[in-house]
Amino acid sequence: MIRSKAVVKYLGYILQFNALFLFISSAISFAEGEDSLNILLASAVASTAVGLTPHFLIGKVGEISFQEGLTISVLGWMTVCVAGMIPYYLWGDEFTLANALFESVSGYTTTGSSILKDVEALPKGLLFWRSSTSFIGGLGIILFVLLVLPEKKGAISSIYRVEISDLSKMSFTARGKQVARILATVYLSLIVALTILLRVFGMNFFDAVCHSFTTVATSGFSTKNLSIASYENIGIELVILFFMLISSMHFGLIYATATRNKHNLFTSRVTGMYVLAILLGVLAVAFQLTRENVFEFWVALRHAAFQVVSLASTTGYATVDTAGWPLFSIILLLYFSIQCGMVGSTAGGVKFDRVYLFFVSLRNQLRLILHPNGVYAVKMNGKRVEHTIEFQVMVFIILYLLTLSVTALLLAGMGIDGMTSFSASIATIGNVGPGFGNVSSLGNFGQLPDAAKCILSANMLLGRLEIMNVLALFGLFLRKR
Repeated sequence: MIRSKAVVKYLGYILQFNALFLFISSAISFAEGEDSLNILLASAVASTAVGLTPHFLIGKVGEISFQEGLTISVLGWMTVCVAGMIPYYLWGDEFTLANALFESVSGYTTTGSSILKDVEALPKGLLFWRSSTSFIGGLGIILFVLLVLPEKKGAISSIYRVEISDLSKMSFTARGKQVARILATVYLSLIVALTILLRVFGMNFFDAVCHSFTTVATSGFSTKNLSIASYENIGIELVILFFMLISSMHFGLIYATATRNKHNLFTSRVTGMYVLAILLGVLAVAFQLTRENVFEFWVALRHAAFQVVSLASTTGYATVDTAGWPLFSIILLLYFSIQCGMVGSTAGGVKFDRVYLFFVSLRNQLRLILHPNGVYAVKMNGKRVEHTIEFQVMVFIILYLLTLSVTALLLAGMGIDGMTSFSASIATIGNVGPGFGNVSSLGNFGQLPDAAKCILSANMLLGRLEIMNVLALFGLFLRKR
């Protein structure tokens, strides 16, 4: 039985954490003397009031069951997305109701797709709030809250089981709250390091903080209309490229590398194959761009490296508009938008580990056809993968592709062209950001119908929650009826 009081109390904690960043955004708006101050402050007070109410009305709720943890996780993401859209909607201008919801969901899910035609028209307070939603969503607001929960017993283990996939747990030696601390340590350390480096290469402090938030969160929200292209600074590009790549790797392995654990980024076969796949993709795109006379080779290599890593990491920054690139290059970029980064990172998508496991399983199935009496174990990084995890991965990949296809069909049914429909579906369910067609790297989603934006908003949430949790909760409620 799911106790509504327990769920509501933890949703209150989530809203309180969300309000903290609304207050910081308000302070920035106040310091800059901006018109957005009243809007941000009102949103912060409202979020605090609603978040504190359960704290005073509901006593201790004790242990949290797995079903309650699942409900808190799914409803928690939905709640912050609704709360986060309020400042946008109150600001108005380009933010209609559908647009405000889309921008909010895009930020929290670290998708980075935007409806804005003129990002630079927003005041700094709102720009910081926009980047903050990605910061909150990158690690996950649920995991942030786990670090400061006053009621620890049962809650941490239950919610942790929902938020961290079984495949990701294989690279962690720690459990529960210790994992949350490791994730937060790596996450915040990367943000601080990137902020410092961006300042060194000439980016102003405000932009450096905002871009650090959205790079390490692999979101791609920029404070500039032309994204990273607006800086025309190869030093900034290289620094961001490196941090996009590292942020798409398993945070547990990054921590293990920093603490000199023998199972780290350099000894992980999966990580090595991931980097190799990206390298091959970069070279293939660069050669095609050179062959088609789009750029000379070194310029092609520069843009190919940035765009492949940007989409594979699901960050979605841009140094050039990819809409006019050759079809071969676009297809490769679409593949990386489906594959994406590694489990245990801030990246979305199918995840490279699942793709790797699929091919290992395929190889074993082919061996079994040739040698029916053979026994072949599926292993990753020397560890045997249990059949339940193997089965979960296969089901997830099928559900992922099915959801992507249905979304593309729904968009096409609204009269949206094929490339836009297909790539927008990939970009949103993978939390990648840009697609192709009318939603390319330097374009936006603002021209799409409101119904399409609502569908794509749901797609982003499904991608961030990895589909299965939403379906499990839906099935749980159906069974209760």
